[in-house]
Amino acid sequence: MTKANESKPLVAGLAGFGTVGGGLARLLKENADIIRRRTGRDIVVKRVLVRNAQKARNVPLPEGAELTTDPALLTDDPDIDVLVELIGGIDQARALIDRALDQGKHIVTANKALLAEEGLALFQKAERKKRILRYEASVAGAIPIVQALKESLTGNRIESLMGILNGTSNYILSEMTSNGLDFDLALKQAQELGYAEADPTLDIDGHDAAHKLILLIRLAHGVNYPYTALSVRGIRGLSAMDIRLAREFGYRIKLIGQVREVRCPDAKKDGKECAGDGFDRPVRLEAGVFPALVHHTFLLARVGGVYNAARVEANAAGALFFHGRGAGDLPTAGAVLADLMAVAREERPNNTGFVGKELPKAAIVPPEEWRSCYYVRVMVQDAPGVLRDISGCMAAEGISVAQMIQKADEGQGVPLVFMTHETSARAMSDALQRAVDAGLLKEPAVYFRVL
Repeated sequence: MTKANESKPLVAGLAGFGTVGGGLARLLKENADIIRRRTGRDIVVKRVLVRNAQKARNVPLPEGAELTTDPALLTDDPDIDVLVELIGGIDQARALIDRALDQGKHIVTANKALLAEEGLALFQKAERKKRILRYEASVAGAIPIVQALKESLTGNRIESLMGILNGTSNYILSEMTSNGLDFDLALKQAQELGYAEADPTLDIDGHDAAHKLILLIRLAHGVNYPYTALSVRGIRGLSAMDIRLAREFGYRIKLIGQVREVRCPDAKKDGKECAGDGFDRPVRLEAGVFPALVHHTFLLARVGGVYNAARVEANAAGALFFHGRGAGDLPTAGAVLADLMAVAREERPNNTGFVGKELPKAAIVPPEEWRSCYYVRVMVQDAPGVLRDISGCMAAEGISVAQMIQKADEGQGVPLVFMTHETSARAMSDALQRAVDAGLLKEPAVYFRVL
């Protein structure tokens, strides 16, 4: 930082004054002394952009700030050094950040959807403008996973990353597991407590976790993994029966976001698209969001309620586990403030953690090639030979069964539950299609990966 800036406050324009914006205003006041001691200057908010300036608000504005409904008063004001974008969504936020970058302003945002779906162009623009674009609050709230991947772990090759990245889904699954609630009741309870939106689609269908995973893939592997290419499966309608049966095997069902390296056996020979990992070893990435069985002894299985967690496997550091509040006013606002303080220290732009204007396209493992052990539940008629025939369908696709239990007739048929040895997603799908074609299933099969 130059001496001229040591006494000059960092002036921010704040777009959005909801839960996180209110938390930020509170922290700017409560932590003012810490901010000065750590950065050598004050951080002040000059204007706050809102949709309705007449709306009554429970949280006081930052000291000295004025409300506005005109975005240009934030983006075009030469006194404002940094735009803090907390309005969410894509189109309006994209236009606001675009204009702010054009006007030479730094950016702090918590907008995971925007950065996941259209962030590549914004990162490139920030690079051209030599502006800082920070986004710690966009992934897992208070957990400092963005900075860990971008700075602390840069001496490592990240071999795998998996996590619980959506608090709403985790709360629903926790209530189903601990209190025996069915899905609809657990969702309703989450909505009543304010953990789930009136329209919970983004959370329970896995899209919120997918947005966060895309950002983590960029940070961990330095590649552009298109959001549209990511395999996403949520927890909508997940059966309480599967929660119970998974527990009998010693597992908990969690919504997992995961990316891991898969080495190509011979990239030139098999013709598969493979990229180098910087160590002259061709790799592809297997990435997706999906419900999975996690053994009860694993830390991820013990993450309850609305908490988030991430487990990173690195070639030098080994296994690391991050756990904390994934949302909320102060947890998320604290991450926003940390980004603002980094801007106040005039840290060099390091927006993706990798040098260069463009990140290479990721080499992707198609979902049908993913290999895993599986939990499989089928509802069948209680008749002689059915177990033999189901086992035959799996054997025909080379699937080996590790464990099997049969439960009493539940009215819609008899549940047969299999735990398999490792196999491909394609083999599992084909085996279950064989069972359908043979008329063995009374309803569609349920199957989940086992971590």
